[in-house]
Amino acid sequence: MQRRTLLKAGLAAASALSLPLGIRQAFAAEPFTFYGLKSMSGAFASYGKFADMGSRLAVEQYPQLLGRPLVYKVIDTEGNAGKAVRKVQEAIGQDGARFFQGCTLSSSALAVAKEVNKTGGVFMTPVGADEVTGKDCNSSTFRWSVPTYGAVRETLIPLIKRLPEAKRWYTITPQYVFGEALLDGTREVLKEHGLELVGNSYHSLQEQEFSGYLTNAISAKPDVLVLLNFGSQSNNTLRQAVNFGMKERMKILLVWSAGLDQFQELGSDVLEGVYLGAQYWHQVDTPLNRELVKATRAKYGINPNYPLAADYISTKVMLDTIAATGSFDGPTVANAMQGLSYEGPTGKETIRAGDHQVIKDYYLMLGKPEREMTDKDDLALVVSSGQSFAPVADTGCVLS
Repeated sequence: MQRRTLLKAGLAAASALSLPLGIRQAFAAEPFTFYGLKSMSGAFASYGKFADMGSRLAVEQYPQLLGRPLVYKVIDTEGNAGKAVRKVQEAIGQDGARFFQGCTLSSSALAVAKEVNKTGGVFMTPVGADEVTGKDCNSSTFRWSVPTYGAVRETLIPLIKRLPEAKRWYTITPQYVFGEALLDGTREVLKEHGLELVGNSYHSLQEQEFSGYLTNAISAKPDVLVLLNFGSQSNNTLRQAVNFGMKERMKILLVWSAGLDQFQELGSDVLEGVYLGAQYWHQVDTPLNRELVKATRAKYGINPNYPLAADYISTKVMLDTIAATGSFDGPTVANAMQGLSYEGPTGKETIRAGDHQVIKDYYLMLGKPEREMTDKDDLALVVSSGQSFAPVADTGCVLS
């Protein structure tokens, strides 16, 4: 039996060697695995679902990459930094993983970025904390989304101009890295414009009941209530604020929304008259966004939202750069991404070489009344867009 098995193995090897070189290479090519870091469970699972859809849309454009089958694997971060790091370490140690995209929480992204950088990989993320392209930046990490600095300035400053009589502002803030960064930016802008922050309420990541914080806000009698939380927490805060009749007492601004998916969940009754910050909007008329909307409708039967668009373009940029360099070497790809300009969903986007921050627009939107909607997704109007980025010298970034 052993002799016959050896003879068969020898014949198979000889047969394989007789095939043309290109076919032998195709048989021999090992798959290349690209890893998506998505919060598929936990508090931010709805975000992770759409982020995963975006990455899959980009991956499908490359059935093969440099002659190797492209495999996409999802790592469920569970919205937990510790679990995200352990799973990334396992992928690096066991599978030799080098290319990662995603993360929902800034704390997860900051921790993952350090691990990927140690191994000379590449990591692109849409999270908001300024440290990602600031004091904790590194040569392996890139960020698509406008940081908290830009999100605050591109919402508060246009709103201050629209509401010259609004002098008193109140904030509700989640107590973690992302929320603190938004709050610091808000304080800075209000100080610059001689406006008063009359109070702030902190809440935990587990909080879902906001009536106490809203009661405190009402007592402070602000002209504008600024919500610095995200996802289901901002949904609950907004709904409860509307139930309290706060839209009639003050203007409300949600600095960092999740865009379309969140707007659909809230509905026009809640959104009408509310100001909303957004990284992306499906109605923006740019060449790549038109393509993205068409592809998303064809595959999923929906319009793209922020997490889908963010993870789509980040994944696409990484895969496009691998293809353009002809290399799976992390430092080679990272170096090629520095200073790269490309067509993105928001128009021309550029990765700033000094800190790996993508320079792109951020949008201030206003929720529409139902009577003005042209379709079920026409929930908000873009009232302002622009780019605000701290100079590299002021970010604290020193690439390593």
